[in-house]
Amino acid sequence: MRFDLQVIASWIEPESRVLDLGCRTGSLLAHLTEEKHIDGTGIEIDEDAAGQAIAKGLSVIHGDIYEEIEDYPDNAFDYVILSQALMQVLDPETILREMLRVGRLGIVSFPNFTHYRNRLQMLFTGRAPMSKELPYEWYNTPNLRVIPIIDFRRFCKHLGVPIVKEVAISTHHHDEQGKVITFLPNLFATFGIFMLGQAR
Repeated sequence: MRFDLQVIASWIEPESRVLDLGCRTGSLLAHLTEEKHIDGTGIEIDEDAAGQAIAKGLSVIHGDIYEEIEDYPDNAFDYVILSQALMQVLDPETILREMLRVGRLGIVSFPNFTHYRNRLQMLFTGRAPMSKELPYEWYNTPNLRVIPIIDFRRFCKHLGVPIVKEVAISTHHHDEQGKVITFLPNLFATFGIFMLGQAR
């Protein structure tokens, strides 16, 4: 399992109710179900990925996260997870507010755009950076936005959403190994992972 998903899994309490938005083939849900006996549900827009998750015996809905999340009542889950998908979300404020309406806690992870390699690439080539974490040209990327760790903190403050826990990590996109970055994370971390509480 990806290193960022391992970190997220370590934050989940046993026997919790978990909603995974953009769950892909359900690797995190499968791990949490087996290891922590959670009551898990996933939402995935890609039909093939959703089908693979369902074939594993997971409770996964094929659909759009904006439409499907509206159907859940307030505080239906202990945790709502959005892992490496915030960059592709059309309206981040709406989805974060919905996550924290239906869930007691939200967990978000994303590639850190201001990692030093991206900065150097822009400085020396003058081109939009590409990396293992952001492997697309500007014209064919599914990402609608790029997110520095420091700006995500400001965004949470703007929304009045408390950051309960955060960790910055250095790992490649699908690697199972990685390390926690504590020194200048906005410069040296490839990913940020945040646990968010309900707005004050």
